[in-house]
Amino acid sequence: MEEKIIWIPFDIMEKFMVETFKGVKVPENDAKVCSEVLIMSDKRGIDSHGVNRLKPIYYDRIKKGQINPITKIDILKETETTAVFDANNGMGQVVSKKAMHTAIDKAKKFGMGMTVVRNSNHYGIAGYYSLMAVNENMIGITGTNARPSIAPTFGVEGMLGTNPLTFGIPTDEEFPFVIDCATSLTQRGKIELYDRLNKDIPEGWVIDQSGKTRTDSSQILKDLVKGTAALSPLGGIGEEMAGYKGYGYATVVEILSAALQNGNYMKMLNGIDDKGNTIPYRLGHFFIAINISSFINPDIFKKIAGSILRDLRSSKKMPGENRIYTAGEKEHLAWVERKEKGVPINDNLKKDIIVIQKELNINIINLGF
Repeated sequence: MEEKIIWIPFDIMEKFMVETFKGVKVPENDAKVCSEVLIMSDKRGIDSHGVNRLKPIYYDRIKKGQINPITKIDILKETETTAVFDANNGMGQVVSKKAMHTAIDKAKKFGMGMTVVRNSNHYGIAGYYSLMAVNENMIGITGTNARPSIAPTFGVEGMLGTNPLTFGIPTDEEFPFVIDCATSLTQRGKIELYDRLNKDIPEGWVIDQSGKTRTDSSQILKDLVKGTAALSPLGGIGEEMAGYKGYGYATVVEILSAALQNGNYMKMLNGIDDKGNTIPYRLGHFFIAINISSFINPDIFKKIAGSILRDLRSSKKMPGENRIYTAGEKEHLAWVERKEKGVPINDNLKKDIIVIQKELNINIINLGF
């Protein structure tokens, strides 16, 4: 039987998330930043990283003491083009927005800017921060490490996070080029979404300790935490489909998210100490802004970038296929489809929202349940 989906307008859902964050002591302005990042994910059709993650990744962790709702940001080192921030275990979205703003401001003056963050938490969709640069006629690049889950090529132990390496590039089209994806075949958020839908994941996404592929989404989520299952890197298991490439890029992101800022990495990001107690994750991020006008007139750049994308989409198609997409196009189409409908809510997500409403007594927001 097909699951019933209801749609909640974006503005109502965003207000609900703001009230949720405020309910666990996140200051109002910070609550608005966090909610803005999450709702953008839903607007762009990335359901794995929007309101789906409000309860398990933020609400629950703040209540457990794993995340500090008050984000105290320290500047540890700064030059004309760089900066190192310490988030002191605060909200990832809050420090990340500041870090990318800083990179953009430096790029306006000096052509390029790069900032890094340590002791942070999950920062939502990476594309949000790349788009901040795009909106300033800049190229935006960002990445973050995460809980260990990717097995190295020829390994079966989760060592690297899903570690997205994300680029945002302005074009002369209605939408920019944005490649925002994990360096694994999938990410935990996608498996969480499959679990909410009571569906098995495709073969090849996850392997167990024997190197065999797994598809049981609910148990996989538990085994990823226990370390008895691991995600496959981009390219897949072994070398035949070039899984070493995804493994290599995941390692690049791990190094840039930890080494420049003297931050934690790999197994240090488990969120569990030697005695099994939950502890802060203390993730690291990096942000790069490249001012296009320091190289060429932005309009010329955007026209060339747009021409490249249009040529790709108009190239010869595989038999049986009638369309070629470029990165960022499907997200744009999702927004066109969803802007009048809102956020899709399934039964499992509905239960999470009801729990939050009851615990925080914020039923003043009508979610239509």
